[in-house]
Amino acid sequence: MIIDLIDEDGLLTEEHTEMLNHIITQTAHKLGLGEGIEVDISIVSNDIIHELNKEYRGIDRPTDVLSFALEEDIEEAPNFNFDSFSNIEGGGDVSKHLGDIIISFEKTVEQAEDYGHSVERELAFLAVHGFLHLNGYDHQTEADEKEMFSLQEEVLEENGFSRGQ
Repeated sequence: MIIDLIDEDGLLTEEHTEMLNHIITQTAHKLGLGEGIEVDISIVSNDIIHELNKEYRGIDRPTDVLSFALEEDIEEAPNFNFDSFSNIEGGGDVSKHLGDIIISFEKTVEQAEDYGHSVERELAFLAVHGFLHLNGYDHQTEADEKEMFSLQEEVLEENGFSRGQ
């Protein structure tokens, strides 16, 4: 699995980076995804996420996390085993790029304070939430919300991020 973490302003600690790599890898395993996937995670300011939120969602304010899936309708995407194509002659490893997760570090800190838990827990929550969106989960209906939120809480708890931590 390839996780490209983009933190141009140097907002993350080494521990944050390790945790993000671990929690996304664990979430991918929980979803039964193979090793041949790639995801980009960008850590940005409120100004940048505000701009993106306005441009792509029509909402004129900063948000905590945005996900941009490359395959919007994941259920209709072909079930292709990219793992079998590693080390193609002259081509190197082939990976399936799921999309991009954009996280506002300012919102992460603000929400951690508001909810009374650590920045690490909020960062893990936002990363898992965004990753689930890239994999076709959403919270548009009550049933979908229950499924998605239950799965993200399960992943967080399994990785030591229970509520209030």
